[in-house]
Amino acid sequence: MKQKYILFLAFSFLFIKGTAQSNYAVAAIPYQPFTGSLTSLPTNDDMNSGVIALPFNFDYYGVTYNQVVISTNGYIDFRTNLANTYSPFAFSQTIPDAAFPVKNAILGAYTDLNNYNGEGFVSYGVYGAAPYRKFVVYFYNNSLFACTASKSTFQMVLSETTNIIDVQLVDKQACATWNSGRTVTGLINLAGDAGIAAPGRNTGSWTAYHEAWRFYRPGYYTNYTFVRCDDDTDGLQVFDLSVAANDLGGNFIFYASLDDMQNNNPIANPTAFMSTSNPQTIYAMGSGMVKPLSLSVIDCSIDADDDSVATDLEDANGDTNLANDDTDFDGMPNYVDNDDDGDMILTNLEYVFNNKVTTLADTDNDGIPNYLDNDDDGDGLLTFLEDYNHDGNPANDDTNGDGVADYLQTNVALGIQPNTAITSAIDIYPNPTSDVLNIKNNSNDTIGSIEIYSINGAKVKQHKGNESITTISVADLQTGVYFVKVTTNTSTSNYKFIKN
Repeated sequence: MKQKYILFLAFSFLFIKGTAQSNYAVAAIPYQPFTGSLTSLPTNDDMNSGVIALPFNFDYYGVTYNQVVISTNGYIDFRTNLANTYSPFAFSQTIPDAAFPVKNAILGAYTDLNNYNGEGFVSYGVYGAAPYRKFVVYFYNNSLFACTASKSTFQMVLSETTNIIDVQLVDKQACATWNSGRTVTGLINLAGDAGIAAPGRNTGSWTAYHEAWRFYRPGYYTNYTFVRCDDDTDGLQVFDLSVAANDLGGNFIFYASLDDMQNNNPIANPTAFMSTSNPQTIYAMGSGMVKPLSLSVIDCSIDADDDSVATDLEDANGDTNLANDDTDFDGMPNYVDNDDDGDMILTNLEYVFNNKVTTLADTDNDGIPNYLDNDDDGDGLLTFLEDYNHDGNPANDDTNGDGVADYLQTNVALGIQPNTAITSAIDIYPNPTSDVLNIKNNSNDTIGSIEIYSINGAKVKQHKGNESITTISVADLQTGVYFVKVTTNTSTSNYKFIKN
């Protein structure tokens, strides 16, 4: 089903300010490495750098940090007491594990890197404007120990305000003859008992090319958030609180403070409330609850997500609140999301005009511009599933060689029109399901693989399907919509199921 302009969001996902939690999740994102000038680091082998000041406060597993050290073995460590000390290179555990030798760290592509041969470099820097700056750590062309012909290039990106962590695996090669080639991309906390790896990227010997992952915390910010453009650069703005009441779904009375609530002194004109600080927390009472509201004003001349869409235009539903527009329901409002529709095509590649007129590109003429449409050609197959070469980028798939990407053409929706026979010969049940999903093969074809993807394109499960009925446990998946890709010896077909 296509997403329409009337956009909603579970407001426990909205963010600017709130209560920290540590339940990280990971999702695939479009590949978009940073390019620009950075500061080089010394590259002594198996060493941590000196203390590096972060340009902004960063919340990691519920603790706020403003300094880090960088290991020459491919990770950022928040334990600054380890500055200029030895960095371990050998490990065998998968994360999380209290015995893992590195703790409280962001593992970009943690492995034993050979940094003293002068072939590659390690660098870091900051770009963007507050409050949406990014701190980048860049490992370029670092040799793998004992395999100097094998290289590792990747980036770790920490985002201000959202506390999101991105890892861009530019070209991560393997060295199976040393430490069994073990590498891991993920996060681990201070005790080692909590952590998360990107799918298929926990400890093991693997390679990756032009691949990207985002680590974030669903429900990290609990307050309802109202973000407005600052139209006169004074940091204050008029807020129509009826927008918040509509989002919260009830009859609410608004108070400027808890004292005002206790004294029954409500805001006199809630449809034209002038903020007095930035940010400012007020309170809504109604429907049997008290709800904090965070009011924030931002400089909309800053393109926070660098997606080429002006920030004030990212108020897709036109209600003045930038924080409640989340087209792809990934927990990131459009104004800080560089892939607004979650189709693995960067917004700045989709936000284009037709023939230089003021009409946004809309390939399937459904009234939804491509940058907000997760099925750009209207063929019933979500754009991220049209990644037929499986490199995480649907933009470079052109199976008929006509120079137009498959996701923009209805006649090359592999797994839909060309494969209706196999599609009808495979049953997926029960649907919805809460614990297991059965894939029954009624065809004469052999199923080679079964892959399950989340709504935002992250592969969450993969199985071989050589049985007539393959049963997959989905009890560990979060509630929501998922897609199943079934690949046989003759075709690929796609299905949708609901996990409840």
